Amino acid sequence: MVKPVVIGNWKMNGLTKEADHIVSALLAYAEKHKDFAPTVICPPFTQLYHVQKHIKDTPYALGAQDCHVAEKGAHTGNISAAMLKDVGAGYVILGHSERRSDHKETDQLIKEKTIAAQKAGLLPVVCIGETKEERESGKYKDVIASQIKGSLPENFNGLVAYEPVWAIGTGVSAKNEDIAEVIHFIREKLVAQYGENGKKTPILYGGSVKPSNVKDIFAISELGGVLVGGVSLIPEDFLQLVTIAQDFA
Repeated sequence: MVKPVVIGNWKMNGLTKEADHIVSALLAYAEKHKDFAPTVICPPFTQLYHVQKHIKDTPYALGAQDCHVAEKGAHTGNISAAMLKDVGAGYVILGHSERRSDHKETDQLIKEKTIAAQKAGLLPVVCIGETKEERESGKYKDVIASQIKGSLPENFNGLVAYEPVWAIGTGVSAKNEDIAEVIHFIREKLVAQYGENGKKTPILYGGSVKPSNVKDIFAISELGGVLVGGVSLIPEDFLQLVTIAQDFA
């Protein structure tokens, strides 16, 4: 079995002093543990190069939180996938619910960003998930199926992250049976869309993941890892997730 991946999304957090505090703990962990689960650090754009300088020769990988569809051009304030690759990123989170909500990003736009990321040599982590209203109305599978079909390109080679919107940053994680049901459903849709390749696509879960519940989450069949937010800013908790992930190889 492949070890589950642990991806830490700092979101809009992390001045240099805070980044140094987190990274120093990560480096100390890497000194003591030469072999551990794949771990990706996704700081804000302003800290990408700074963080990469410190983790460059360690087992950690660098990820970004978004990219633009264009390779370059007159797009003030935006960052291209090629620029992310240039500073050492290997991953990029796309379609996060906060981007879909705050910036009104559509499935089509996310698909175009995914294509751009893959062209630049990045592994896209495409987020999907239903709102509380969509869950309670029973339409969550239709929403997820639509997001998979609309957000993923024909030659998709990245990761899919299931993040129920109502569980993000709320402290309330979805029930394990609900997560398992959706992960299985996503796998079915990926296989229907990509055939054999759909069986290999890692499926992650995100939504109030913490050390106290991650063992049960990792035990879910077909789960390929976790995408975490707030916990990634607390080094001791984040590294507990990495340690626990190591046991699920």
